[in-house]
Amino acid sequence: MKIKVLGPGCPKCTQTFNRIMETLSEENIPADLDKVTDVMEIANYGVFGTPAVVVDGKVKSVGKIPTKAEIIKWVKE
Repeated sequence: MKIKVLGPGCPKCTQTFNRIMETLSEENIPADLDKVTDVMEIANYGVFGTPAVVVDGKVKSVGKIPTKAEIIKWVKE
């Protein structure tokens, strides 16, 4: 599973990345977690708000910090 947090490195982007990392650790879920800060790469996902979360190529969240429950739902789909 590949999870990407898209954003320029703003506080909300950092909080999103950290929340996903914590949730994966707490739930013992293996995944590759990456930050994407390149504006052109972010635009390739059709995302115009950040932070955004992409799970296995599918945009799951835009413009908000997801809850742990949302993260767990996405990774168990």
